[in-house]
Amino acid sequence: MNNNYEGHDLKGTILRLERSSIYDGDGYRTVVFMKGCPLRCQWCSTPESQNYKIEEAEGNTYGKIMTVEEVLKEVRKDIPFYFHSGGGMTISGGELLSQAEFVRCLLQRARWEAIDTAIETTLFGDWETAEPILRASNTVFVDLKITDDEKHREYCGVSNKRILENLKRAGTMNADYRLIVRTPLIPGVNDSEAELERIGQFCAQLTNLHHFQLLPYHRLGTDTYRKLGRPYLLKDLRAPSADHIEWCREITGKYVKTVI
Repeated sequence: MNNNYEGHDLKGTILRLERSSIYDGDGYRTVVFMKGCPLRCQWCSTPESQNYKIEEAEGNTYGKIMTVEEVLKEVRKDIPFYFHSGGGMTISGGELLSQAEFVRCLLQRARWEAIDTAIETTLFGDWETAEPILRASNTVFVDLKITDDEKHREYCGVSNKRILENLKRAGTMNADYRLIVRTPLIPGVNDSEAELERIGQFCAQLTNLHHFQLLPYHRLGTDTYRKLGRPYLLKDLRAPSADHIEWCREITGKYVKTVI
């Protein structure tokens, strides 16, 4: 195999590679977690992915430098599992748009090698940066956390204006990827009837939308905050009940055909 392709020696900061995931796209996936994120969501389950630099804490090293080709060497090891399960490679974060050129080259080469590609993103970045990454993906998962800009700033640390603008463009452009919008359901933050109505109404504009997912709040990752010496700000929250989740699905389901 000729490995002298565009970006083969481009370096990126990787948090970790996770094999045999069944939660990040179809089939068995190899998930490439990128390091670095401009958002500071208070419920983030991977706080070790936020800082762009490699970190050390309690004997753990969070992050390493890899080239595009080094990542693909690891991804190719799992090709038999992709073939039998319909899986592939998923790039997650952090926020992958923070290392956009690396991610674009990785996705384009993977697709050239007939490896199914998926991304998990907030779409917080410039559209010119995001578009080629979207077009190199078979499946696009986008987090839509909160529609209200002021509340988004309070709980996620940044404005949501670029996110909403990019998501609307991604959801209406002529493209062959499968678009899935996901909302992490955070009690007291975005699970009110009014907010769920706004989320549903926004998603109703997305002509490319394949389906919408509600992801119940969980407390995974709280121990990592302790290791990093950072406070977990939502320590008093508990996961929503099954009945409440179903109620939330009914509200968003008024606007979106398929809600999972």
